[in-house]
Amino acid sequence: MRDQLPPEAFLAGYPDGIRDAAEMLRAIVRKAVPDAIEGVRGGWRLIGYEVPVGRRARYFAYISPEPIHVHLGFEYGAWMADPDGLLEGAHLGLRKVRFTTFTEGQSIPAAALERLTKEAARVALLSRGERLARSFDREWEPPG
Repeated sequence: MRDQLPPEAFLAGYPDGIRDAAEMLRAIVRKAVPDAIEGVRGGWRLIGYEVPVGRRARYFAYISPEPIHVHLGFEYGAWMADPDGLLEGAHLGLRKVRFTTFTEGQSIPAAALERLTKEAARVALLSRGERLARSFDREWEPPG
């Protein structure tokens, strides 16, 4: 559930470099998915993004600032194509969520993250069955 707190107010309590990185990530998400619904989720301490699906919306991405770094994460990241190898999380045993992490002053690969964010929205709109089929396709290798 989204809070009424504006993202700018939510980010105000973070160090300048973390806030700047989070603002850059917000701009990337808005550019990649202009119709995304942005909202603070205070209980989770993040800014969440939903993609409209008819009269409803499906959660697909988040920006999670912390005192020493900020994450751009994707709810269905396990099913996303990641040609640049930017997604983390599988090593943590996360079943579906994947994320990227940036520290203060670290270069943020905007074009690659924009591609990932578009992919995240696309995958979020797939049915559960379509995502399951994708996971089988990625695990299957032809006999050889």
